[in-house]
Amino acid sequence: MPHSNFRGIACMILAAGAFVANDSCMKLVMEDQAPPYQVLVMRGVMACLWCLPIVFWMGHGRDIRLILDKWVLLRSFSEVVAILAFIVALARMPIADLTAISQLSPFFVLAGAGLIWGETIGPLRIILIAFGILGALLVAQPGGSAASPYAVLGFITAVCGAGRDLISRKVAAHIPALIVTLATLVTVMLSATVASSLFETHVAPTGRQVGLMALAGFLLMCGQFFLFLAYRLAPARAVAPFNYSFTLWAVLSGYVVFGAIPNQFAAIGMALILATGLGVILLEGRTRQGPLAAQ
Repeated sequence: MPHSNFRGIACMILAAGAFVANDSCMKLVMEDQAPPYQVLVMRGVMACLWCLPIVFWMGHGRDIRLILDKWVLLRSFSEVVAILAFIVALARMPIADLTAISQLSPFFVLAGAGLIWGETIGPLRIILIAFGILGALLVAQPGGSAASPYAVLGFITAVCGAGRDLISRKVAAHIPALIVTLATLVTVMLSATVASSLFETHVAPTGRQVGLMALAGFLLMCGQFFLFLAYRLAPARAVAPFNYSFTLWAVLSGYVVFGAIPNQFAAIGMALILATGLGVILLEGRTRQGPLAAQ
């Protein structure tokens, strides 16, 4: 497998871990009765406070104007729709059901990579993704509420998340990853501010909530940074299956933070996810060796 593919996969796994840790902080704050959109605003402010100094420290201050690049903006707005739909659905249906629906995202990424960018997918890779989805379903173990009309929002989250990841390949190479990260953070924060002012009553945050949001903001910045790098460094067919590492991180967070212990079906699901990831690595290696052997 090309070295860049390994780096792309590593970035995806790190991004998933950062996002899950961020979600855990948000869940803890929302359990304290903080309104969801207000939580997004607080998290966005903290993330920007983390990101801006790093942008200038890395010498990218002059590149901030590139936030207005059409592909950067399109990627940011795809993330806005995905996160706003996710938050509304999360408030009205079990997280297990929503997690299961969101696992459709890698299928959309691969379909888009084949249809739009012309990447070769192949039936074996599709089969591996299908097993990954089965593993995610076993871990999430959705109930009957997936028939809820709010499940449509989970579907929208998956589609827009896939769109965001596909658009990452179109962002020009000269645009720093930190600028793309900052663009996403600012766009989501401003959108959440509008949504909160329209639909919520502001609640004064506690010191604990501010501290958790400061941590969540840092984790969100890291997650967005590594996610963008993952799709810049490696083709979607190599990276997309490792979206399922989100589920593994979620199980770990559930056990460490919330005391939830996975049952035997979840254990089988995790094994399937790990097997899927290993299969993709082996398949990528074989795909790489094929052209070399023909030379």
